[in-house]
Amino acid sequence: MNQEFELIAKTFQGLEEVLAQELTELGAANVEIGRRMVSFTGDKAMMYRANFCLRTAIRVLKPIKHFQATNPDEVYDAVKSIEWENYLDNMSSFAVDAVVFSEVFRHSKFVAYKVKDAIVDYFRDKTGNRPSVRINNPDLTLNIHIAEDQCTLSLDSSGESLHRRGYRQEQVEAPLNEVLAAGMILMTGWRGECDLIDPMCGSGTIPIEAALIARNIAPGVFRKEFGFEKWKDFDQELFDSIYNDDSQEREFTHKIYGYDNSLKANAIATNNVKAAGVTKDIVLKVQPFQQFEQPAEKSIIIMNPPYGERISSDDLLGLYQMIGERLKHAFVGNDAWILSYRDECFDQIGLKASVKIPLFNGALECQFRKYQLFDGKYKEFLTENPDVEFKPKREERPARSRHHGERVEYGRKEGRDRFRSERRRENDRPAFRTRDDFRQEENKTESRPRRAGEGKEFTRERKRDFNRDEPKRFPRKEEGFDREKPRRSSRNEESDKRAQNSIGMRYIHRRRKPEEEN
Repeated sequence: MNQEFELIAKTFQGLEEVLAQELTELGAANVEIGRRMVSFTGDKAMMYRANFCLRTAIRVLKPIKHFQATNPDEVYDAVKSIEWENYLDNMSSFAVDAVVFSEVFRHSKFVAYKVKDAIVDYFRDKTGNRPSVRINNPDLTLNIHIAEDQCTLSLDSSGESLHRRGYRQEQVEAPLNEVLAAGMILMTGWRGECDLIDPMCGSGTIPIEAALIARNIAPGVFRKEFGFEKWKDFDQELFDSIYNDDSQEREFTHKIYGYDNSLKANAIATNNVKAAGVTKDIVLKVQPFQQFEQPAEKSIIIMNPPYGERISSDDLLGLYQMIGERLKHAFVGNDAWILSYRDECFDQIGLKASVKIPLFNGALECQFRKYQLFDGKYKEFLTENPDVEFKPKREERPARSRHHGERVEYGRKEGRDRFRSERRRENDRPAFRTRDDFRQEENKTESRPRRAGEGKEFTRERKRDFNRDEPKRFPRKEEGFDREKPRRSSRNEESDKRAQNSIGMRYIHRRRKPEEEN
């Protein structure tokens, strides 16, 4: 029976849970989620399978030593104490990658140099020769991770990053990372149950990753090699059995559509689709999203429109406004998922998202939002879909703010009352407030009733109640008004409160600030 050991799968921030689910389905044990990583245990076959099958992992590490260090010399001594002949010899090449989050160790390259010196000195002391350091395509890649004074030295079993699948022949400007694209698709829950559409597909990353997921084709099938194939204990027969096992692949009876308004992008996507061997599953077409029409079959949209960062647009906000308009009119009854960066872009879509997931696209902190485009009335939608916890935004034209003194004609009283009752039923509150509404609220309060003739001008009796002990007017700036100095309270607080409540009822508009009076 093969011995189990600790393994670590690295990923992008936001994809940890998706990666953990993948590992669980793969049969990994002791799966634990960390920051941009998931730790698990498994044997050699599990390590091979993780590299070959995981869609949301960047690389798979095998830790060989955990230690504590508070200075560079302690790192050097700990690394040199390892029996390195078990992993390489003096004729091999190696490279060191360092990731450091520490107040003690400020420079990752300096840490990498100390690890390199320790390994070189180990072989020089043992054999008189030393292995060479090679950045590109080394025989062994090492990773050292330092968090404050806790250090982990690992073997990198992946070699080149796992996002480099091997099917991408060319790429457009600012292409979507394959690992991120696969993670987005898996987050939606789509596994090939319906058609999938990417209306801005670029070089075709989302359609290709979707086809691989739909058919359950391992993403590692296109790679030329993995890092573990150069290890001393590499088991060629075991890896061949994993590589040639296609028993988990399945049929896909729907279609994946990729559109783009660029002829160049369409040509690049076509070449990449051919290289991935999924031509029969993907339909590519040159078409701007303005011409998008309602699909005949049940579909899901997953798209990554421009953010205005690496790819510019003449009218970025207008682009997102057009996206929202097309979704509302040509994608009803389906779900759309959009990855973007700016809140103002999402605002232009004009739809309420039911799910918002933070994701990083490179260094940009983006959001992956889900929009449900239901057909018909909202009540009918809830009746047919009782499990959906989604309240769509009511589509209406934004109300223009009234100018000061502007009169509004509502027409006949019957039409006005009917309009008001309909608005109250929709929002459970008045759509607008008339003078009668304010009078009804005034009668419900505990303030004293209004006296005849009482208007904006204070009567003598009211002025005596309101201004019994001291004036309550705001002093002007030239009178030495101090905002920081608290105002003295009146001796008769009850009459002051009563007066202030009635004033609040009578005046709809806000008081002027002292600065506005000057």
